[in-house]
Amino acid sequence: MAAVQPAFALPDLGGKTYVITGANTGLGFETARALARQGAQVVLACRNLEKGALARAAIEAETPSARIEVLELDLSDLASVRDFAALIRGRGDPRGLHALINNAGVMAISRQLTADAFERQFGVNHLAHFALTGLLLDRLLATPGSRIVNVSSQASAFGRMRWDDLDGSQSYQRWTAYAQSKLANLLFSFELARRLTELRADIRCIACHPGYAATNLQFVGPDQDGARATRKFMEWSNKLFAQSAAQGALPTLYAAVSPDAQSGDYIGPTGFLGRAGIPGKQRGPRAAYDPAAMQKLWEISVARTSVDYAVLGQAAR
Repeated sequence: MAAVQPAFALPDLGGKTYVITGANTGLGFETARALARQGAQVVLACRNLEKGALARAAIEAETPSARIEVLELDLSDLASVRDFAALIRGRGDPRGLHALINNAGVMAISRQLTADAFERQFGVNHLAHFALTGLLLDRLLATPGSRIVNVSSQASAFGRMRWDDLDGSQSYQRWTAYAQSKLANLLFSFELARRLTELRADIRCIACHPGYAATNLQFVGPDQDGARATRKFMEWSNKLFAQSAAQGALPTLYAAVSPDAQSGDYIGPTGFLGRAGIPGKQRGPRAAYDPAAMQKLWEISVARTSVDYAVLGQAAR
């Protein structure tokens, strides 16, 4: 498989460590592949260890010197999130943690609940990453120049926070729930960026979106529902209109390594309608910059995950 050359130079990443959620396929895999090619130590945080091992083998086949590790992380279970974070934090790795890339997600699935009784899209796409970031924040703060990258979606533009029904127990529509979870990614990212800036912490929190990229994510919902016609439509749409997963990963790579990506930025493709093209800075939907919504989501997320980001208070002292 030929490597896609980004429109910006990826530097030598030797000695740096990156954790990527959902790295066994799609955007996460392509991000891991590119970082490993530049010498980074990459942790593939995957729910399915067998698929993670296959992803590692594929990267090592292309880059024999790659330093890849596969660790189990089930974002639909906060106990797994805590176990994973404890494993990373307990190592005392002198290289530190240079970036946490919150990439994994589910899209437009029928209503399901996580192990902690959260609606699955909101729970996996937002709450689990909120918890994981908070649990690893001490490692990130201790690593100069580290980054947090939150992968959102253009669907965030259609998102609305249904504060009285975040879990869709009263009314559920799969695309509405997905858009809400992607808006939550942005609200979280911009609020965390603000708090880190206030602390003058040497860490950047950056959001991004891939545009329209052909990945397996589009097929999860139809496959679960046995909706063959919908799957065929998605396959047709991907072939005609989508860019490759490797191209879709470029905004994530830009957010993770480019010196031009600053805390609080939103990075995405700069081509027509933001669907494809070279990555650059963009303006998110208006709802993503509402300070009251940022604060409210933060408080709800702390209450639901029991991850209070106390390390921010300690860093301020």
